[in-house]
Amino acid sequence: MKATGIVRRIDDLGRVVIPKEIRRTMRIREGDPLEIFTDKEGEVILKKYSPIGELSDFASQYAETLAKTSGHAICITDKDSVIAVSGAPKKDFFEKRVSGDLEKVMQEKTTFMMKPGEEKKISVVEGGDNKYSVGVVAPIISEGDTIGSVVFLTADPNVHMGEVESKLAQSAAGFLGKQLEQ
Repeated sequence: MKATGIVRRIDDLGRVVIPKEIRRTMRIREGDPLEIFTDKEGEVILKKYSPIGELSDFASQYAETLAKTSGHAICITDKDSVIAVSGAPKKDFFEKRVSGDLEKVMQEKTTFMMKPGEEKKISVVEGGDNKYSVGVVAPIISEGDTIGSVVFLTADPNVHMGEVESKLAQSAAGFLGKQLEQ
């Protein structure tokens, strides 16, 4: 754990204010759920709660099946990081923070498909290499909120994804979203 040097007092209602700088750095937004952990030494740890993170084993199996079926690399993300990868090196993606561009695509709540000849590539993770770029992104929506995405990747700039990949990504995203609503 890293000390920040910031000290806050608990108010009479038991609330603690998380400083804006920390919220910005950790991408904690108003309304985001935080999970509370304690340990024997009296530490209280707040961690961003990822509902789709609970399905990470299932998401990994789903990503593997999609990769085999489609022949493309697949990433499944929550709002902040990659939780499952198949068909691409895990070390390049797994548990890494999603890029700002991918975050914007997820917020739009519509399926995104890279158009042939489009110059601007969207990277999946922050600071990621440009070997893989986004082909299709389908947001995972549960109870009206975007909680993650299913991403089809391509390493070959000449490979363009079409309606089949778009529908596969939408189906996977819809299914994962419904699993969380149960």
